[in-house]
Amino acid sequence: MSIKERNRKVILDAVKEGQYSLVEASKKLSLSYRQTKRIYARYQLKGDQGLIHGSCGKASHNAYSNEFREKVLNLYRIKYEGFGPVLACEKLAKEGYHFSDESLRTWLIEEGLWDRKRKRSPYRKSRERRACFGELLQLDGSFHQWFGEDKPRACLMNLIDDATGKTLSLLSQEETTEAAMVLLKKWIERYGVPSAIYVDLKTVYVSPKRGETEGEEGLEFKEGFTHFSAACKKLGIRIIKAYSPQAKGRVERNHAVYQDRFVKELRLESIKTIAEGNTLLESSFVAELNEKFAKVPRSDIDAHRDPKAYGSLDQIFCWEYTRVVQQDWTIRFLKGCYQIENMKPLVVRPKNKITVRQHLDGSITLWFKEKRLPASKIELQAQIKIEKQKVGYDSLLRSKNATKNKVKTSFNYGDPGLIKKAILKEKTALTS
Repeated sequence: MSIKERNRKVILDAVKEGQYSLVEASKKLSLSYRQTKRIYARYQLKGDQGLIHGSCGKASHNAYSNEFREKVLNLYRIKYEGFGPVLACEKLAKEGYHFSDESLRTWLIEEGLWDRKRKRSPYRKSRERRACFGELLQLDGSFHQWFGEDKPRACLMNLIDDATGKTLSLLSQEETTEAAMVLLKKWIERYGVPSAIYVDLKTVYVSPKRGETEGEEGLEFKEGFTHFSAACKKLGIRIIKAYSPQAKGRVERNHAVYQDRFVKELRLESIKTIAEGNTLLESSFVAELNEKFAKVPRSDIDAHRDPKAYGSLDQIFCWEYTRVVQQDWTIRFLKGCYQIENMKPLVVRPKNKITVRQHLDGSITLWFKEKRLPASKIELQAQIKIEKQKVGYDSLLRSKNATKNKVKTSFNYGDPGLIKKAILKEKTALTS
């Protein structure tokens, strides 16, 4: 019985004992006299059962049939085991099974197929999203066993916009400078140059030699750039350092979405390699994720800038090194030798320092004062080492011969002149 039905029982029992009339009971029950009279008659006839609603314990006319429920649960066990109710409903809807995720959640809990594990975290104040799209990006890598528990871990490089939650990602073996550059370059080619980027303190993004120090004129910056931060400086992208995972919580929470949905999508598509995983990300997965979870920014202003104003992105996203031109107009780089071709007029001379750029596609270019130098790779001449024979005094050989042929030196103790010379020689050695 419900609380309302129990209250009716108490008042109707009082009517039966003569404490209240039906008119007084109707007022206490907030019912009409005729309705109170009908309920009292049913109570006298059926007892407590007469107060219980007639539909109690019966299935709803809109309820799903047991046959439909069993089909859904069997399909979940075979194909979608481990999926959450919301994601499983999305997948089942594509196969023609349309129902609410709450119904599936109830069925899964009843069957013991799903149990949400809540994680309690300490209290932290929420940071408001940035107003404009492209005002701030958050970049981080997520290491996970993306292709199954029996496969080694890989890194998902994830880039997310703070204002909208739009994401762009790629799979890599490790969290490397190359992966970070490729991902940021793809974002710029698609949306434009962002204003700032939020990264952690890994040396891929931030050099330990660079930081803020107290100087005579306030805060001063120590020099020192990683290749990634050098590329960001050329594009005018401000790098903001995060000193805790909670500082860039949006990208950290977005990792959980990938670790839930992307892992299951890879399993459904039977994908086991990084290359195939990146193809899935580029083709459909990221677009569907943004369509479902991206938010509308508070401002209509797009903070991205046109990348054409900064020149070729291939010349920005690269590794830069300094080399000195030799007397024969060559430089050495990565165990290779590059010959600078003859130019008229001469742009570079021996002992000049030039810049060597190693690009994302593996190509090498030489630059001097922002002008590209024509150069080609040449083969190094093999150096033949000639073993020189030892000539002259051989200490090892002499010591061996001396051991074999010991020469006893005789000393004439009877000669006083020799004794005097020996004493003087010993005194000289001591004084020196």
